[in-house]
Amino acid sequence: MSTSAHRRSAPLDLEALEAITDAVESGAGLPEVVRAAARALEASLAVSDRAGHVLAVAARSTADEASLLADGSGVELIELRVNDAPVGVLRLRARGELDGSLLRLVTTLISSEVERVRAPSRASAEAAELFLLALLAREIDDGVAVAAAAAELGMSLERGASMIVVRAHAHVAAGEGRRARVLSLVDRAARGVVADSLSALTPPRDLPGDDVVVLLASGDDGNAARAGEAIRGELLSGLPGHTVTVGRSRPCDDPAQLHRAAAEALLAVNVAEGDDEHSVLAFEQTGAYRLLLSAMADNPEELQRFYSETVEPLVAYDEQYQTDLVLTVETFLEADGNVAGTAQRLFTHRHTVRYRLERVRDLCGHDVGSSDGREKLSLGLKAMRVLGIPQRGGPAGELGLSAGRVSKPR
Repeated sequence: MSTSAHRRSAPLDLEALEAITDAVESGAGLPEVVRAAARALEASLAVSDRAGHVLAVAARSTADEASLLADGSGVELIELRVNDAPVGVLRLRARGELDGSLLRLVTTLISSEVERVRAPSRASAEAAELFLLALLAREIDDGVAVAAAAAELGMSLERGASMIVVRAHAHVAAGEGRRARVLSLVDRAARGVVADSLSALTPPRDLPGDDVVVLLASGDDGNAARAGEAIRGELLSGLPGHTVTVGRSRPCDDPAQLHRAAAEALLAVNVAEGDDEHSVLAFEQTGAYRLLLSAMADNPEELQRFYSETVEPLVAYDEQYQTDLVLTVETFLEADGNVAGTAQRLFTHRHTVRYRLERVRDLCGHDVGSSDGREKLSLGLKAMRVLGIPQRGGPAGELGLSAGRVSKPR
């Protein structure tokens, strides 16, 4: 259907148009452009390429999205064209009268963005998953073999590459299709910024959250940063009741080092989970945690062993008795070993802090009063973060906590 049905005399909303053009100029990606367009038009939108692949959606709910994609009631189909050649389809459901001039400009901008990010034929999900998980597990690290495997999937690594790991935590009841939706949203957002990209879910974790690994065929760190932000924005928009953390690697020019980039992205997302200030974290922003990359990538068993010998008893105790020993140790170290400063930060009495630190010594054998004890506990906390083990407490009667139980003082 053409746009003629929406010709109106309403004035052009320049502020709305500026928000859309800002999204285009900043390289935020097609999903952000479509969200800005949806706000401007006060409509639900879905954009597909010529092959029918959904590239971006801005809807009020998952039910609204499903209705859009199924051409439900009130949905209008608008052909997107560039140089008079079709590049895709815009599905639109307006919530009021549309400004015809604004709609024309919006469809023109979206058409150009679709043409910019249009990718070659997509690799099968199974093939992409096998390739990306092999990189993550370092099962393929020969540069020639990596480049050849990527080429078989229609991806060229000649301009470099970056790796991203995304973790989504559900805090609401989720249906059986949630993992598939996480992957769809991540893939959609990544391709909206870097068309030549691949995404795959990792196997379900024993720890909370679902991970998606992403390969971007771009050595531009700016593209990787924009892709990370776009992915997080798309997941937060499409999955209400979730928290999202994103870790990204340094740009990689050598395909033989892609496994290293994957490890960097995984370390970054693990560290980001415990960082209240950074939901999207680059490997270069991980500070001293970078020193543990080799241990995580090459000898994770030793890292796990060190964690078990230092912080794990405190984690088990906190989970069983709903205490804050791990938080107390972290805060004590951040306060340079000052008990009064720790108490002030935790809004508790200094005698309580001293009692907790005594329990720490009893449980794990490391005394925070000694420099050696502080150093080992500090490294143990870093090992916990690098391994992706969340700091969490839980009720003593919660199912599944019996394995790590420790004795409570009498």
